[in-house]
Amino acid sequence: MENQPIQVIGGGLAGTEAAWQIAEAGIPVILHEMRPKRFSPAHHTENLAELVCSNSFGAMASDRAAGLLHEELRQLGSIIISKADEHAVPAGGALAVDRGQFGQDLTQTLANHPLIEFRRGEVPAIPDGIVVLASGPLTSPDLAADLQRFTGMEYLSFFDAASPIIVGDSINKNIAFMASRYDKGEAAYLNCPMNKEQYLQFREALLQAEKTELKDFEIETAKYFEACLPIEEMARRGEDTMRYGPLKPVGLSDSRTGERPYAVIQLRQEDKAGQLWNMVGFQTNLRWGEQKRVFQMIPGLENAEFVRLGVMHRNTFLNAPQLLSPSLQFKQRPTLLAAGQLIGTEGYTAAAAGGWLAGTNAARLALGKEPLILPPTTMIGALFEYISSATPKHFQPMPPNFGIIPDLGVKIKSKPEKYGKYRDRSLADLANWKTQINNV
Repeated sequence: MENQPIQVIGGGLAGTEAAWQIAEAGIPVILHEMRPKRFSPAHHTENLAELVCSNSFGAMASDRAAGLLHEELRQLGSIIISKADEHAVPAGGALAVDRGQFGQDLTQTLANHPLIEFRRGEVPAIPDGIVVLASGPLTSPDLAADLQRFTGMEYLSFFDAASPIIVGDSINKNIAFMASRYDKGEAAYLNCPMNKEQYLQFREALLQAEKTELKDFEIETAKYFEACLPIEEMARRGEDTMRYGPLKPVGLSDSRTGERPYAVIQLRQEDKAGQLWNMVGFQTNLRWGEQKRVFQMIPGLENAEFVRLGVMHRNTFLNAPQLLSPSLQFKQRPTLLAAGQLIGTEGYTAAAAGGWLAGTNAARLALGKEPLILPPTTMIGALFEYISSATPKHFQPMPPNFGIIPDLGVKIKSKPEKYGKYRDRSLADLANWKTQINNV
């Protein structure tokens, strides 16, 4: 089987990672990406691994869930995390990247690999042979229909959204101030402060603003993913909901006044030059004209120039507990593997992790080897153990978090100490696992 190319469908984070791991294992791979012949509602470029929402991969510290997953993937040779590190931009304690350079570099790097063939165009049906399905939450209708026929199941669905991006020179730096929460790390966020009156006026404007109309079938099936709520939905849920979410002022004070604002809108650097800034937590379904009107009410953004406004779209994901094993193989067809948001994981790093495992196991199948399952004490192992064993009836997308990792067996009150021990155990178990695999 090793002479037959493995096919990877989808050039997002998961598909890019999967294709790289297959090729690095010495197996030829065909990477299918429908862009630029057909674009999804969320994509704007033809680059691989385009980041369509935030440019942040989450916390860098390895005693945080996302940061631990970063470190595990570094140990496993992830191309996504390697390029993220290479194209990092200042973001306080987070790993954020210059998304343009990141996508361009990955596209060129894979194009230069002698065992990777690009095919631009839509794949309408699941091919035969060994296949990694990484078509994402916006899978094209024909392929989605074929996947539904194959599984005999309906998709689950929820809504996801992307935040606006602002030109740096259009931000009023006399009002916005640079700081990171609790002065942690480099001061890498621009903070737009609000007093109580400004906050309440802003909330009222959000509540009254016109939203993009959803189709009837979308309204009936829509479920917001709680970690990515539209800002207007947060405003609707209560007067202080935003202040306990992305607008929380805790740990932030303006060094010019020494005062802590009533609420704060944070802007995160998008590119290395600091020319573009992302509105943190401002996923939205407001009409574009309304976004400009309402967001320019924010102190410091009175003359904001938006290079991208927020968009909202329906994402779809599989009922992974019924369909997949922890190796990311379909139970009813082991030569078909899946990865990315399609399988119900949340976040860029989780998508890369799924791509790593699906690609690695696809290559092992081609080489006549047993597929791998990682220890459940690692973040990557726990994540895929969860999505393959959760209660199917209530399954929802899951980001990396310490709640899915097996208990330490000892009671530790201090969260930092507890998370540090999770990290130490994870990385030690991963190192031992790698040694065992290499000796097989």
